[in-house]
Amino acid sequence: MKNTTVSKRLISVPASPIRKLVPYAMEAKRQGIKVLHLNIGDPDIKTPDVMIDVLNKWTENPIRYGQSQGEGKFIDALVSYYNGLGYGFVDAKNIQVTTGGSEAISMAFFAVCQPGEEVITFEPYYANYNSYATINGVKIVPVLTKGETGFHLPERQVIEEKITKKTKAIIICNPNNPTGTVYTRAEMEMLVSICEKNNLFLISDEVYREFVYDGKKHVSILEFMKKYPDKMILLDSLSKRYSLCGARLGMFVSLNEDLIAGVLRIAQGRLSSGLIDQEMASKLTQVKDSYFKEVHKEYQTRRDVLYNGLKSIPGVFLEKPEGAFYTIVKLPVTDTEDFCQWLLSKFVHEKTTIMIAPAAGFYGTKGRGKNEVRIAYVLNTRDLEKAIEILRRALVEY
Repeated sequence: MKNTTVSKRLISVPASPIRKLVPYAMEAKRQGIKVLHLNIGDPDIKTPDVMIDVLNKWTENPIRYGQSQGEGKFIDALVSYYNGLGYGFVDAKNIQVTTGGSEAISMAFFAVCQPGEEVITFEPYYANYNSYATINGVKIVPVLTKGETGFHLPERQVIEEKITKKTKAIIICNPNNPTGTVYTRAEMEMLVSICEKNNLFLISDEVYREFVYDGKKHVSILEFMKKYPDKMILLDSLSKRYSLCGARLGMFVSLNEDLIAGVLRIAQGRLSSGLIDQEMASKLTQVKDSYFKEVHKEYQTRRDVLYNGLKSIPGVFLEKPEGAFYTIVKLPVTDTEDFCQWLLSKFVHEKTTIMIAPAAGFYGTKGRGKNEVRIAYVLNTRDLEKAIEILRRALVEY
């Protein structure tokens, strides 16, 4: 029996610009074409051995539910991690383990907004903010940032003009997905000041904290959390830091006791995050510093290969990413949605093509980003060089 009564809410949830072209990629693969995935931030760098060893040696049977807040040994490891960064005030009672950073985003929107209320962010922004805002009945209010200024924040007045009686929070991703921007101390202090003045929550998505290049410094919301304990929320994840995307582990961190108690009740409703995943991740304190140094070096090398290669293609414009492993790239085409689909369905070079993400889905303002794409440099340098050559040839043929 055909169901014709799906909800308007369901229909309103937007498709992911990162994943919606997957059927075209699957069809290309069925035809024997190799697809180089630059559309999604799924690192190819190995997960630390000390974590994989837990998985390989797992014998507990049956696999039980975990604790709703998170497993004690995992939370203790997280406390050690944050304390090691210099934030000794972070304690177990301030941390809610989430099923990926995605659930932390959803919890944050649910926790600070009533349906119909607003959250300000800076476009282009992480596309899944749209999904979780829609699911929670929240309106995303975009503030434009521009490639010509490295996607750094506009003047304070521009941001404050977007604040209404319905505004409850500002959310920022730092280092930024999709732009690769690392916000300065002055920018973070400006946001803190705006939130303090207007009684708003500041939500900082810091999944890419370790991925900062060229000697730049990451300024965490944790630097301001003790002074403004009630209005600061940190969203975090292990997915990129330890190449644990499939483990689905994130964190909601706040000194606001009411917020933490509330998100725990949400967590009780979904029972627990993965037990084995948390057992693996509890070994994070045993990961050697050399692991991060090598990972950081590799991503900076990839960043340089991609940036220099793309800059050599006529008509292509991008700023040099300062962090994370993404960049927004302007292409000499009028509709990247069509171009990205064409790459997968009509173009092949040496039995290979590429998958990149149309950037319009990373904007909240209709019409913006139509000539841009987001590229994730999560492939080795040889494959990146091949992908750049494919893009170069594709733009000529298209």
